[in-house]
Amino acid sequence: MERYRRIFIIVLDSLGVGAMPDSPSFGDTGVNTLEHISQSTDTFQIPNLQKLGLANLCPLKQVEPVKTPLAYYTKLNERSNGKDTMTGHWEIMGLEVKTPFQTFTETGFPPELIAELEKRTGKTIIGNKSASGTEILEELAEEEIATGHMIVYTSADSVLQICGNEETFGLDELYRCCEIARELTMRDEWKVGRVIARPYVGRKKGEFQRTSNRHDYALKPFSATVLNLLKDHGLDVLSIGKIKDIFDGEGITKAWKSKSSVHGMEQTIDAAKEDFHGLCFVNLVDFDALWGHRRDPDGYARELEKFDVNLGVLLDLLRDDDLLILTADHGNDPTYTGTDHTREKVPFLAYSPSLQGSGKLPEADTFAVIGATVADNFGLEMPEHTIGESLLEKIR
Repeated sequence: MERYRRIFIIVLDSLGVGAMPDSPSFGDTGVNTLEHISQSTDTFQIPNLQKLGLANLCPLKQVEPVKTPLAYYTKLNERSNGKDTMTGHWEIMGLEVKTPFQTFTETGFPPELIAELEKRTGKTIIGNKSASGTEILEELAEEEIATGHMIVYTSADSVLQICGNEETFGLDELYRCCEIARELTMRDEWKVGRVIARPYVGRKKGEFQRTSNRHDYALKPFSATVLNLLKDHGLDVLSIGKIKDIFDGEGITKAWKSKSSVHGMEQTIDAAKEDFHGLCFVNLVDFDALWGHRRDPDGYARELEKFDVNLGVLLDLLRDDDLLILTADHGNDPTYTGTDHTREKVPFLAYSPSLQGSGKLPEADTFAVIGATVADNFGLEMPEHTIGESLLEKIR
C-alpha cells in the first residue's frame, strides 16, 4: 500500500556536497560546492534548508547544524561515469551510464560535421569552440546579426549549442537548425548528449541576454526509467524546468518550462496546490547556469537564499501523504578552476509532515536510491536494467 500519494523531487542543479574518492580522476581535487559557497560569502541565510538538515552534511561558516533536523539526510555518490546533467538525472531515475557522453571541449567539432551542418542549414558557422554562453555572445553575436552567420559552440558537457538572435535569426529558424544538428549528431562518431537552442536578445555588446526560449534536444534514455514505470501504471509524472528535455519527453505526462529557478519554485508551489497522484520532478537550473559555470559563489549563495524563501512556502503546503526529496545532479564548485562541473557527492534530504523520525542515513553508492524509493512507494518493481535500492523503509 502506497505511503505517499504525491512525491516531489527537486534537483538543485549542481549543488554538490564534497568530492568523491574518484573525483581527482575527473580533474576535481578538494571540491565542495556547498561548503565553498559558504566560505566565500559574508552572509548566508537558509533557515528552511537548515531546519531540514542541509548544514549537517558539511560545515557551513554561517549556518549551524541542527541536533534534530526535520528531514532524513545523507550524501549520495554517483555510480555512473560522468559529471553532467543527463548522466546525473538519468541515474536518479535508475540508469547507470557506463560510457560517458562524447565531448568536443578541447578541439571543437570535427570539420566534417561543421561542413555537413553548413550544407544542411545553409548557414556559415562561426565559433566552433568551447566557451561560456555569455562570452560567446560578447565575442560573436554582433557578427551573427550583421552577417546572418550561425554561432555554434560547446562546453565541458556533451553538448552542441547554437545561438540565434530572436529578432534577426528567429526562433523558428533556430529550432530548425537545431533539429538538423540533432539528426547529424546521432551518428556514433559525432554523438552528443544534447543539442541546445540558445536564443538571445540585444543588438550590441553589453546588452546581449539569453532568453527562456531555450530548447534541449536530448538523446532518449537507452532503457526505461522510473518515469516510464510511473506513467505506464497510470500515475501522474509532472515535469518542471528542463526535466522533460533531459529525458526527451519519456515518461512525462505534463510539463512546464521555467523562466528561472525562482519561477520553477513558484510553479512547484502551484503544483502542490493541485490534487495530482504520482511524481512532481523539478530541475532548478540557475544555480548551475548562472553561478556555478560563471564561478560566482556570492551569486550562488543569493540564489540559494531565494530558493529557501519559496521552500518555506512549499513546506507549509505539504500534506501528510506528501514526500519531498531535495537533491542535485552533480557539483559545480564556483571557487574551483575553470568553468566545468565538478565530480561530487550530492545531498539527499527527505521530508514529510507525517514523519515520525529524522536524522542521518548511511551514505548511498548511487543517486538511483531516489528512483528506487519512488517506485517502492507506489508498489512497483524497478524496470529491467536499472539500479538502486529503495530507502523507503528507512524514511518513517
